Amino acid sequence: MSMKVLVTGGAGFIGGYVVDMLLGRGHEVVVLDNLEKPTHAGIPDYLPRGAEFIRGDVRSRKDVLKALCGVEVVLHQAATGGFTSNITKYIDSNSLGTANLLELIVAKNIPVKKFIVASSIAVYGEGKYKCKRHGVVYPPVRPIRQLMSREWDVKCLECGSNLIPLQTDEEKPVSPETIYSVSKYDEERISLIIGRKYGIPTVALRYFVTYGPRQSLLNPYTGVCSIFSTRILNGKPPVIFEDGMQTRDFVYVKDVAKANMLAMNKSKADYNVYNVGTGRGVPIIHIAEKLIKAYGKSLKPHLSGEFRPGEVRHMVADISRIKKLGFKPEYDFDRGIEEYVKWIKKRGGIREYFSAAERILRKSRTVVKAK
Repeated sequence: MSMKVLVTGGAGFIGGYVVDMLLGRGHEVVVLDNLEKPTHAGIPDYLPRGAEFIRGDVRSRKDVLKALCGVEVVLHQAATGGFTSNITKYIDSNSLGTANLLELIVAKNIPVKKFIVASSIAVYGEGKYKCKRHGVVYPPVRPIRQLMSREWDVKCLECGSNLIPLQTDEEKPVSPETIYSVSKYDEERISLIIGRKYGIPTVALRYFVTYGPRQSLLNPYTGVCSIFSTRILNGKPPVIFEDGMQTRDFVYVKDVAKANMLAMNKSKADYNVYNVGTGRGVPIIHIAEKLIKAYGKSLKPHLSGEFRPGEVRHMVADISRIKKLGFKPEYDFDRGIEEYVKWIKKRGGIREYFSAAERILRKSRTVVKAK
């Protein structure tokens, strides 16, 4: 059945693919996006003409009310991302933006049949682990004094032994350790609380590290594949923090968009939280090496001896819960990177922005040099 769907952040990386899938399934789509810099340099060329585009902000009552006219489903993808020290921007854009959107839906009695909010793995803090002596544990993020000594592995608080990383499921206690992650947890909780209170079927999707074609090449603070690629293509080695053996679950963007379609169409998903990942971890240094090889460059990753305070060591999704909705990732990492590299090779004039951002990150102590 065709419905009118609002996609906030629909001109963005993930939002754009969500829009494509909705249009492909015959839905009427409204996009609300403020085209925030540096992620955007204007309206992206991939935004389909079949969608109604409103340049506006989720924090603006006027813009939101215009976008909500006649809408039956909301897929809330809009957010400010990254790992900068800008406290107010994350809270303003993400927490207050979500609050404004839901407040207007309730106040104006917009008959929304489904509300899906894009959450993040960042809400977990450190991942789930096992100690050989003490079983399953949920450690806090590694203390700065440990990282300053270049001791990268997560240790058991009881016995001091190195912990074994496990897949992280939705039952793992949340522990947001950055302002960005606090704001994403705000989005998730605000949405589910208001959804339950007012009978709006709501689903929170915790995206793991999403990558693929169309990921912004302009933003030096988000998207490790894009950050690495822009450096490699400009003859500069990708910068690796810690020892490069920290792992992440990289999920292809089309699989993330598919998860949104499932959540939208499955009533048993209502009022639940789901991981969206692959269940497989990839060491960060392996990504850099794979991209260097794919671009045919004779470079080596640069281990800078730096770290990001509050950064997690290992984070891989347990996707058992979302599999019960019918979710199955179609892209493994090798296939996804192949598609990404094909896309980026077709683009000319790739500039590198991370070098300038590095200086800002060091000055703000978002990145710290170990001893």
